[in-house]
Amino acid sequence: MQSFRTEIENPVVERDIIELAKKIELFNNGNIDEEKFRSLRLARGVYGQRQEGVQMIRIKLPYGKVKSNQLRRISDVSDEYSRGRLHITTRQDIQIHYVDLNRTPELWAELERDDVTLREACGNTVRNVTASETAGIDVNEAFDVSPYADALYKFFLRNPICQEMGRKFKVSFSSSDEDTGLSYMHDLGFIAKIKDGVRGFKVMIGGGLGSQPRHADVLYDFVETNKIIPIMEGVLRIFDRHGERKSRAKARMKFLIKDIGLEAFKELVAAEQHAVEFKSVAIDADSYEASKPINLKSIPSVKINDDKAFETWKSTNLIPQKQEGYVAIGIKVLLGDFYTDKARLLADLVEKYAAGEIRLSLRQNIVIPFVKEELVPFFYTELEKLGFVEAGYNKAVDITACPGTDTCNLGIASSTGIADELERVIKAEYPQYLKNDDVVIKISGCMNACGQHNMANIGFQGMSVRTPDKLVAPALQVLLGGGNLKDGNGQFADKVVKVPSKRGPEALRRILNDFEANATGKSFIEYYKVTGERYFYDLLNDLQDVTNLTQDDFIDWGAKEEYVKEIGIGECAGVVIDLIATLFFESEEKIENAKESLENKVYSSAIYHAYSSLVNSAKALLLAENKSTNTHSGIISQFDELFVKSGKIDLGSSFSELIYQINKFAPTEDFATKYIKAANQFLEEVKAYREAQTIKRQAV
Repeated sequence: MQSFRTEIENPVVERDIIELAKKIELFNNGNIDEEKFRSLRLARGVYGQRQEGVQMIRIKLPYGKVKSNQLRRISDVSDEYSRGRLHITTRQDIQIHYVDLNRTPELWAELERDDVTLREACGNTVRNVTASETAGIDVNEAFDVSPYADALYKFFLRNPICQEMGRKFKVSFSSSDEDTGLSYMHDLGFIAKIKDGVRGFKVMIGGGLGSQPRHADVLYDFVETNKIIPIMEGVLRIFDRHGERKSRAKARMKFLIKDIGLEAFKELVAAEQHAVEFKSVAIDADSYEASKPINLKSIPSVKINDDKAFETWKSTNLIPQKQEGYVAIGIKVLLGDFYTDKARLLADLVEKYAAGEIRLSLRQNIVIPFVKEELVPFFYTELEKLGFVEAGYNKAVDITACPGTDTCNLGIASSTGIADELERVIKAEYPQYLKNDDVVIKISGCMNACGQHNMANIGFQGMSVRTPDKLVAPALQVLLGGGNLKDGNGQFADKVVKVPSKRGPEALRRILNDFEANATGKSFIEYYKVTGERYFYDLLNDLQDVTNLTQDDFIDWGAKEEYVKEIGIGECAGVVIDLIATLFFESEEKIENAKESLENKVYSSAIYHAYSSLVNSAKALLLAENKSTNTHSGIISQFDELFVKSGKIDLGSSFSELIYQINKFAPTEDFATKYIKAANQFLEEVKAYREAQTIKRQAV
């Protein structure tokens, strides 16, 4: 731990890493509750893996921007602590696997040397803020959304209002009405607009995928850029207070919006603005440090060995750029996986001949911006050496897939194995789809939809099927008809049939053959609207028959052994922990955090830390009485009912009146001081009550 102190200049980051190291030690010694430890490590990007004893590390890369020095640093860390493989996610992160838990603080410290963080990459926090991968170069964009995505990411990183929410919270930015950031499936989505010469955003709220996908609602048709941070703060405060906590399956923002209604939610957000410290947060887009192309004195001459392959690649992998004389290059990365040796060479290439950065895409690919048009042949030859010139960037042949059963705890069936096979089928049997960007295929290993299967034209979800003899085989649910309809509109796919996994390629063949024969110029989503779910059910129904499975059907794609359904292999602390004492300890920590924020004159943070302490302390006492707890608002009303109204605890007022001062008073130094004092007094009251009750029980 000493090396962290000497090598990290940022004291906030240093404290984060030291805290993680200490909590790992406490967990290893059986001195911290497993659930509490899981919450902490997830919020630090440390995620349990399917294989026991190792972790997946998610590296947070806001809006997918990675500078050359950062890519080298990530590669060094992967070589030292993992296995040299980098996985691009559908949220523009990079994941590495098979990491020893005890080495994660050291790993994090190494990453921070080049300003790369793990903080809030997982857990019930604001996840990576994603954006159109062509932001800043898009020929259709209203303006570059990168400065706004960057400002929003920085404002909410480590912000106390979003550290322990009921569930994760996902945000996206789209540069244009093309909505390439997919706002309709996010908790909060921003689409760039210009109204009367003023920059702003259309704001979408309450979207999501998973087993119950929900289309986002329009929260505001247009808000100016200085309002996006206050609006998001209000949204997060309401989500934190009223969002479900007991049932994980119903704890996303989409369920809260569904339960209380959009208008009621908007009223709560509007009322909460009184408690928001900054009513307007101007974002200076001009001060944003955008990458700039280097000034080349000469263009290297090269020889193209295969002119036909080069021309095909140019037709599918070059992206027009609004800056004259430049194009971007799309690199198709199979399943989002590439290795550190190639990553370093790529970092060197873009540093010397482009703008020193790459962008990771939502479809698990790489974009190189600011390539001089005259340099395209040179880049092709250099990328060819790396195996990075496969044609078909963002086309039908470019299939998105999550890691599935390769490493994920929740994977039911292989997603990477079937993705590999389907790409092979398309290349071999449907070469015309190499240039077709109409058909989008996505695959997830389970219902959680990390591969975004239920918003694809053709989607596959990993499942299992049981034969009449009660044998279990890997399966795929086939979903059809989803897609991006632009400007915040989308269509979720219908569940059509469930087929054994080994019949996935035949299902795809039938779908594509029918589309080829009968679509008559329609896009896939248009054709599906005309034909409908029943039409494709009849087309695929016989593939569902499990009475005639062969031995091969029981072996999943990419596997050698017979399929065994395994879900949710977890970790075990191995000891019993006093959860109530842990919660009281956390309340004390939150009060200390509040005092520190007060000292630093960050009054809104000080107040929210105190609020969190109050809720935490109340929850501890309710749990001590064997009462089930759920939302923050539920905890508050429960505490009043059980302890205050009954006269067991005298607060001089109701607990509701005490705690809800948070949205009655503006965040001033005077109120923050009083509120922290009240939180501290409340903690002492409930601890004293708990101690008295414990003594009374022991005496009986």
